[in-house]
Order: sequence, then structure tokens, then C-alpha cells
Amino acid sequence: MSGPIADWTKGAEAIVYQSCNACGARQYFRRSFCAACGASDLAEHRAGGAGTVYATSLVCRAATPAHAPYNILLVDADEGFRMMAHGDHDLAIGDKVSARFTQFAGRLVPYFAKAK
Repeated sequence: MSGPIADWTKGAEAIVYQSCNACGARQYFRRSFCAACGASDLAEHRAGGAGTVYATSLVCRAATPAHAPYNILLVDADEGFRMMAHGDHDLAIGDKVSARFTQFAGRLVPYFAKAK
């Protein structure tokens, strides 16, 4: 058995999600069980980085002024899971987006912009 696929939380430029081999549900953020059915038979996959903006919130007050303003999004990935990430300030609900990776507060994070 191979280990987990490296993703942005480990410094790799990748978004990784899990799919349940029992019920087919897809979930973001690693768990040892399926959030939908409780099964422990999960497979990991790399996401393509495309999706649609589900919600957006521009944060104008941050812990340090150097980090404000920034936009937080909920993105429905084309693979069928929802994730939170940073994004361009002009994004709106329903926009098609694609991910890239950037540094934020000293860490690599997914960052979404309008799809071309």
C-alpha cells in the first residue's frame, strides 16, 4: 500500500480529495472514514483544479494589515466536493474558476481565478 498523495497542506501544488469505494461519495480533507456512510474504504485522487464559486466573502480586517483584504471562497470542484480557498476579489457566485497556488502568510495555499 502506498502512502497518501502529497497535497498543498504538505507543500505540493495539488488538491487531493477522497472517494468512498462503498457509496461513491466524495469528500475534501482527509478522514479515516466516509462522512456519508462511515465506511473506511477510501481512495485518494488529485483534483484538476476547476470548479464553480458557491460563496464568496471579502475579508477586510485581518490579523495583520499586510494580509487584508483577501477573498475567501467556497468552490464546488468539478470532481464533486466543496472546498474553501482564497481567490480573486472580483469573483462572484456562479463564476467558473481554476486553481493555482500562491504563498499566503508564509504557506502555500490554493488560489482561484476566473477560468479562461
